[in-house]
Amino acid sequence: MATARYRYSNSELWMAFFTNLAITALYLAVVWRLGSVPKASAFFGHSLGILGFLLMLMTETLYSLRKRTRSARWGRMATWLKFHIYTGLVGPYMVLLHTSWKFGGLAGVVMLLTVILVISGFIGRYIYTAVPRTPEGAEVEARDLARAIEAAETDLQRWLAQRPPETRQLARRLIELSELRTEARTPLLVLGRRLMEWQYRLRMWQEKRRMDQAARAQAAQLERLLARRRALRRQMASLAMARRLLGLWHTVHIPLGMALFTLAFIHIAAALYYATLLR
Repeated sequence: MATARYRYSNSELWMAFFTNLAITALYLAVVWRLGSVPKASAFFGHSLGILGFLLMLMTETLYSLRKRTRSARWGRMATWLKFHIYTGLVGPYMVLLHTSWKFGGLAGVVMLLTVILVISGFIGRYIYTAVPRTPEGAEVEARDLARAIEAAETDLQRWLAQRPPETRQLARRLIELSELRTEARTPLLVLGRRLMEWQYRLRMWQEKRRMDQAARAQAAQLERLLARRRALRRQMASLAMARRLLGLWHTVHIPLGMALFTLAFIHIAAALYYATLLR
């Protein structure tokens, strides 16, 4: 099933990191050449602001347009989301450098909203990745997850049936460790899933340390089956909550974006008026 094999690669985060690293190197070279921080109204600072704002505008509009155009075939939703995240990290960083590290007045409010929006974007991405999706970016339905869980359970039982009794006894301990602890509040299955997985891996590692070499070889095969089964069960358990959290996040993130761009356009109009038209 393509759904369960889909993984988030974080490639857009690395691309944004290296792009911002290159922009930082260029910025430092200009600082060294000028002997001071470039002014926001100077050519370099102005260029950073324009390019950064254009990237932020693309972040705000292009992914939303693609998502609302159901009949469109120009690119997968997952690819557009990666582009959305990439521009949403590079654009604000360029705007930050444009400020010349002065945050007074309206420009300071715009920068503060930008930082809040970027942080909100990271939270949204984290919740988004908790909702199982196809490689095209479409949400997976509960019935598809149920079928995948059934297939994973069948694979596990087939593996156990082919093993001797002592291996099955070992397997029971590992299966018990892999069971999802649903006594925690449901939102933790979404917001605390990384911590829960680290705790699980730590318990599994401690258990395997007590085994001899032959048992570890068997445990390695079993662990791959259990990891698949556990991931699917977690997705099923958190599916509804992840969708609710994502909906709640949208009610906060979208108005923040609208407020930011309203103030940004006012800031741009004021900058053009005072810096250009009054000269």
